Amino acid sequence: MTQVTIYTTPVCGYCTMAKRLLAGKGVAVTEIDAGSDPQAMQEMMTRSGRRTVPQIFFGERHIGGYDDLLALDRSGGFDAALSAA
Repeated sequence: MTQVTIYTTPVCGYCTMAKRLLAGKGVAVTEIDAGSDPQAMQEMMTRSGRRTVPQIFFGERHIGGYDDLLALDRSGGFDAALSAA
C-alpha cells in the first residue's frame, strides 16, 4: 500500500477537506502538523517547494495541495496516481 503523507495545520479548512476526500477513498494517511513544528514546516517546504498547507504526497510523488488533489480525483487519475506511487 502506498504511503500517503499530508502536511497540515490545525485551523486549515483545505486540510480538513483534503483529509475528508482521502478518507472517503479509504486511504489511510500519515498526517504531519507543520503548524506547530518548524522542522516539519521546513521539511514540507523542501519536499514540495511550497509554503502553503495542505501538501500531499503519494509515496515520494508530490501531488500538491487540496485543489490539485481534487483535480486529480475529478480527472479520474486518483487511483492510477496512488497505485503508481
